Amino acid sequence: MSSTAVKGPRAASGVRQWLVEAIRRAGVQDGETLSIPDHATVPEAWDLACKICRLEPETLAAHVAQHFGLEVADLDAATPAALALLPERIARRHLVLPLSQNDRRFVVATADPGDLGAEQDIQFATGRSPIFQVAPPQAIQDAMAERYGQKSKDILRDFDEDLSSVVRSVESLDPDSDIADEVAAAPVVRLTSMLLSEAVRNRASDLHLEPGPSQGMARFRVDGLMRTHTSLPMPALNRVLTRIKIMAGLDIADRFRPQDGHARVVVDGRSIDLRISTVPARESEKAVVRFLGRVGPEKLDDVGLLSDDLEALHSLIGHREGVVAITGPTGSGKTTTLYAMVRELARGDLNIMTVEDPIEYELPGITQIRVDSKRQVTFASALRAILRQDPDVILVGEIRDGETASVALQAAMTGHLVLTTLHTNDAASALRRLLDLGTDRASIAAALRGVVGQRLVRRVCPECALPVRGEPAGEEIRLARKFGTLPRVRTRGCPRCGESGYQGRIPVMEVLRMTPELAELVSHGAETADLRRAATAGGMRPILARGIDRVATAETTLEEIERVIGGPDEPQAASAVPVEGEAEGATPGGRTGGRILVVDDDPVHRAAAHRALAGQGYRVQEAASGTIALEQVGTGDPYSLVLLDLHMPGLGGREVVSCLRAMPKTTRLPIIVATSEEDGDLEVEMMEAGADDYIRKPIDPARLVARVRGALRRAAA
Repeated sequence: MSSTAVKGPRAASGVRQWLVEAIRRAGVQDGETLSIPDHATVPEAWDLACKICRLEPETLAAHVAQHFGLEVADLDAATPAALALLPERIARRHLVLPLSQNDRRFVVATADPGDLGAEQDIQFATGRSPIFQVAPPQAIQDAMAERYGQKSKDILRDFDEDLSSVVRSVESLDPDSDIADEVAAAPVVRLTSMLLSEAVRNRASDLHLEPGPSQGMARFRVDGLMRTHTSLPMPALNRVLTRIKIMAGLDIADRFRPQDGHARVVVDGRSIDLRISTVPARESEKAVVRFLGRVGPEKLDDVGLLSDDLEALHSLIGHREGVVAITGPTGSGKTTTLYAMVRELARGDLNIMTVEDPIEYELPGITQIRVDSKRQVTFASALRAILRQDPDVILVGEIRDGETASVALQAAMTGHLVLTTLHTNDAASALRRLLDLGTDRASIAAALRGVVGQRLVRRVCPECALPVRGEPAGEEIRLARKFGTLPRVRTRGCPRCGESGYQGRIPVMEVLRMTPELAELVSHGAETADLRRAATAGGMRPILARGIDRVATAETTLEEIERVIGGPDEPQAASAVPVEGEAEGATPGGRTGGRILVVDDDPVHRAAAHRALAGQGYRVQEAASGTIALEQVGTGDPYSLVLLDLHMPGLGGREVVSCLRAMPKTTRLPIIVATSEEDGDLEVEMMEAGADDYIRKPIDPARLVARVRGALRRAAA
């Protein structure tokens, strides 16, 4: 698994030419701007092309097939005879799937029709002329996992036998013997390779190898949480630890000092950088292996931001000078967002330089400097050197001390855009943190452009998530009261998500923009609470509110928001979340609010209106269609007002207004119609049909509340 020993799909230095040419010849949008790094493997090259050009993998396969004059592969047509003829190791080395064969020809699916090495190996192994057909790399990998499944079971059985022999051989070793040769033995290499491969295939960000009294543990960190993968006898775990240290070029004889190193492997055609850290523990060592994809995120569009967060970040990096900082605890995705910002700016017309510890992703066309204390390369010294290199944009991996903070602010005030990270809990605390580092208040007020506070929450698994229908139950009631919103989805668990109910993570952000009021407070050394209040007044939506936005779009759950972000200092009033059996009338602050029905098929708009009205003391219920709305209005206690979307599937806003006006119970019920259309005639039409007011989307919370209050006053007059 070392960088010299690993075989896999070849790097894209040859692939990048024909892949780019195939896309451009097909006239694909954004094809002219496509650029593939030299170090990318074939699967990474395909993935980049699909992201940048917004192509489905199957569509790209058709373009590649047309470019080479080949057919698109039917992976379901793979025959057992063809699979048996080509050794699995060759198929995996070149990422090809055997499909069919006869006496002279051997048909395989490939993502790299220009791979001469694959052609030669296949011809030598089968004695037949290979015929290439084209398929996406991921589809080939999935088909290989399915077709070679039985063989994988055999390998695991053999592996168990090898593990036993490793344990026996270790027990018979002389404790004082040199184990450097022993850890290169086949069983140890296979054990190490399987642990690394399984971690990557389980989407782990880290592999933890932890010693114990007699048994060690291999654990994966997946989506931010630890999962136990397997236990290992300590002699076997020690050999794996030594093998990993050799891969990283660490001193295997030194087990009493922390060490750090790097290695590189290829797993299923993906080139993975490993960042390895060891520390002494329990008369042995603990190792943590972090997995870093070499390509990383492309641009901010690929990070999974909400639309308003994306707009805010584009605005911040649009400055020609100043400091933009990202804050959050370890593992909150700061580095990923930072790299995405840099890629957004890397259009070729700017000189972008970075100073990092360590360099986590290789960025083509950008000068990257690694901090090295042994050579006296620190953040501050490297930053000073960068300023003599005529930079436009500077990325500082982290501001840890006053010297680095001071130099970064000076750089920002002399015409450079500085992107960096800070370890604080929220955006407002970053302002205080810079002050605590000893930087000048006036410099912070003048140089800082904005701060992004960030967390990562797990996304519900799309395969097994269940929508919440009806009233919440059990733990959901407590969370609904605490957060003032109803859950939209429940987790269940399936094999695809490891029975966790979640798969992948998404960012939750609060974006603080420096305003004159904030700058004034910073200049006077205001406390964090005052800075936070001013930031909120200046338009920053707190990170908890942004997390609830993610719940409203059914992307995550209230349980996950509570785990990652926590909750409000005081529970939201139960009236904001109607729960079966509760009395109506209680509202925040002891006030009494009207009962409002929000009708909209779009859950995002529905949730936004819900929050705005519930925050003002109104008791809000929701309906996802016109039909459901009429059922709710016709039963139970009367509503004070209906906020109604104009365009909905089935029964639209016009029909609902007509039905409500025809019902004796709702003849005088105030109705506000909402739509995104800019049509004055339509507004007149709806008012004549019986609507009391008309508001355009996207809905501004303050304007909505004012319109609701006005409609209720008119109805009461």
